[in-house]
Amino acid sequence: MNPEQARINKPLWKKWGPYVTDRQWGTVREDYSAQGAAWEFVSHDMARSKAYRWGEEGIAGICDEQQFLCFAIALWNKKDPILKERYFGLTGNEGNHGEDVKECYYYLDNTPTHSYMKTLYKYPHSAFPYQQLIDENRKRGKNDREFELMDTGIFNQDHYSDIFIEYAKNDPEDILIKITIYNRSSVEVSLNILPTIWFRNTWAWGYDSYKPVLTAADPSSIRIHHLKYGDYFLYCDGTPELLFTDNESNNKKLYGIDGQPGYFKDGINNYIVQGDQSVNQSLSGTKAAANYDITVPGNHSAVIKLRLTKTENKNPFADFNQIFGQRKEEADFFYGEIQTGIESEDARNVQRQAFAGLLWSKQFYYFNIDHWLNGDPEQPQPPTERKKGRNREWKHLNTKSVISMPDKWEYPWFAAWDLCFHAVAFMTIDPDFSKNQLLLLTKEWYMHPNGQLPAYEWNFGDVNPPVQAWAAWRVYRGEQRFHDTVGDRNFLEAMFHKLSLNFTWWVNRKDESGNNLFEGGFLGLDNIGVFDRNQKPPPGVSLAQSDGTSWMAMYSLNMMRIALELAKENAVYQDMATKFFEHFLYIAEAMFKNGVKEEGLWDSEDQFYYDMLYSNDGKSLSLKLRSLVGLIPLFAVEVLEDDIFLQQKDFVIRLNWFLDHRPDLASLVSRWNEKNPGEKHLLSLLRGKRLTKILVRMLDESEFLSPYGIRSLSKCHEDNPFAISLQGQILTARYTPAEGDSFMFGGNSNWRGPIWMPMNYLILESLRRFYQYYGDDFKVEYPTHSGNYMNLFTIFLDLAKRMTRIFLRDEKGQRPVFGSDDKMQTDPHFKDHILFYEYFHGDSGRGVGASHQTGWTALIARLLFPIENEEKWKFRN
Repeated sequence: MNPEQARINKPLWKKWGPYVTDRQWGTVREDYSAQGAAWEFVSHDMARSKAYRWGEEGIAGICDEQQFLCFAIALWNKKDPILKERYFGLTGNEGNHGEDVKECYYYLDNTPTHSYMKTLYKYPHSAFPYQQLIDENRKRGKNDREFELMDTGIFNQDHYSDIFIEYAKNDPEDILIKITIYNRSSVEVSLNILPTIWFRNTWAWGYDSYKPVLTAADPSSIRIHHLKYGDYFLYCDGTPELLFTDNESNNKKLYGIDGQPGYFKDGINNYIVQGDQSVNQSLSGTKAAANYDITVPGNHSAVIKLRLTKTENKNPFADFNQIFGQRKEEADFFYGEIQTGIESEDARNVQRQAFAGLLWSKQFYYFNIDHWLNGDPEQPQPPTERKKGRNREWKHLNTKSVISMPDKWEYPWFAAWDLCFHAVAFMTIDPDFSKNQLLLLTKEWYMHPNGQLPAYEWNFGDVNPPVQAWAAWRVYRGEQRFHDTVGDRNFLEAMFHKLSLNFTWWVNRKDESGNNLFEGGFLGLDNIGVFDRNQKPPPGVSLAQSDGTSWMAMYSLNMMRIALELAKENAVYQDMATKFFEHFLYIAEAMFKNGVKEEGLWDSEDQFYYDMLYSNDGKSLSLKLRSLVGLIPLFAVEVLEDDIFLQQKDFVIRLNWFLDHRPDLASLVSRWNEKNPGEKHLLSLLRGKRLTKILVRMLDESEFLSPYGIRSLSKCHEDNPFAISLQGQILTARYTPAEGDSFMFGGNSNWRGPIWMPMNYLILESLRRFYQYYGDDFKVEYPTHSGNYMNLFTIFLDLAKRMTRIFLRDEKGQRPVFGSDDKMQTDPHFKDHILFYEYFHGDSGRGVGASHQTGWTALIARLLFPIENEEKWKFRN
């Protein structure tokens, strides 16, 4: 029996995990300003002195699932002006792209129960270049690349240490911790390594005055007492100096307020770096560290061992190495079974690190909007302007959960559509966690009473693409196939009922004119358009979005498919399947033709879908920007086995009614009434001709097709930018393959050209489904203009290989994800450590944006399977 697999569904094994975020400062949760200046209200400089209200941060941190107790490491190279207790990066308002971590760290390994975890931080021996990173990025313009830590030259002579942090659980509440310091330089280095343990501050807000305590049990161990959990012990190997302070804000340092007695969050920092007597000599507090002042010879290593446990142990390190070895072997065995059939060692390494990043990016997420807006009894009242500001309509939202985050530094908050892609990636290793995550946002303390799902904390009211039903079906079917189960009907049914409410919200709020042409704002695509689609058009003008309408067509088909599955055991669901089928037909009709433009959103001249501006006087304007917006109609496709038609009689009667009475609608949605030789039926927005025309553009290397996947904007707009005149303004959009040149939505996101993993994944899924119906006989030119014709499954495989090529070594040993960085490409201590970026250069595959956005980029782990086992993917539903 696989020991890790046996533990996965035992909740206690997940009580402790890597749930401490990489960044709490600069988040909306900690922002109590009048105008919502989250990045400025708590800065990186303030973070070491301010006790947080809603969560904790740290380097390689772990905590319990309610985050009462946290553990992380701090470091000092005897040159920096502060302890390295948290990762540094630019705020959203600093530099040319902003919102960007400026550290070098990797998530190397993790298991679903966190029985074994490993991460790496590369700590420079020279003073960390905080100001240089800020100044240089501030000087650069939008068309310049970001200035990264590697660009400072701080790693050039290998004057740094690799700090490996590993965790191994002996049992759910007995955690072994190993810190290995490799001095990569040829000269000795002296460092302070400070494993740190502390309580989240739960006592300063006016709801619970109980204050837990840490005390020195003996010279090398700390007793931890909390009413909720009783006693724990932190055992420290060797003879470190134990330092104690309190997790309290230093208001004198922060705000110039004198007269505050006690010990503060920054006390250990001030003691180590400045020599201040700012720690509690009585050896008690709510924050403590074991100070290891060590010297490591050149090209040598040192090891520090600790053990966090509920059990008193007179010899806590006697079985330390044996337990670590066992858990590492079990992790290898767990992934060995999952990776059966993947022969390439490089591919196995990439996939395992993708899963590691996904698992490390879990975070305890605590946020009570009502308390946040109104303030806490023991704290100053927030400015009244907040009552009219951000998230004021989400007072019901109250979360205390472990959630998969896009990136625990750059995006340390859940995002509704990101989470769906995370769940699909998680399904391979932990289907129960996948289901838990999808169900979570449908709970009453997340979902708005009106049926809207919360988007993300910067604005819970924003609208993300409705991919929840797609993800629920993928996880349901994936669990059946990958894990050989009958399928979790209770999960599927619960998702269906809640998503029916969300579907209704979409219909009522995003189709205000009732014509089945949907808006939705930027729909997660940020600056892909020429203007901010979140803003209302001028009076008398409406925007019909090709992507918004196509997402809803996809949503309708996903819900129909789920209803048909549920109808196998309960015929009532046939009515619901009919409801969603009919809605799909009406959306198809609106996309193909409407009262203003007979062809709807389809442009017969360009053979492509575009957004449309409509005016009350009957005029229309096609926004002929060739982008992903015009490819999303591909996603609305479903292939049904003929046995469904044989079993679901009421559903078939309704289908036949439309065939007889509304042949105009029936003819729009591909060949649902014609089964192929394999006894399958196709429902799609695209009949063969329009499918072919879209593929001609998508598979053209001078447009969307890149050596590394499908670009988000056609390369035809590189030398020929799209331009339009609106209300006296000339608005333009140009193909930019990497960093964006637009300040629309700020930060570092760019949809005007790069390769985005989730959209490529959906494109691949759509091609595979079309193949399941059309088979080997339906071929298109690939690439366009090449003279080579291939079936859609062959194209699916080649596109999957193009995407995985981003991360895998090529014939020269280079990984495109690292771009032209020679050290990352060739140095033995860098080249096999993978970063999973937010998106990728549309021409070179270089990683861009958030460097640890393993969330949706972990989909690459799923795509490494078909490369090694093509037939396994061919007909999977």
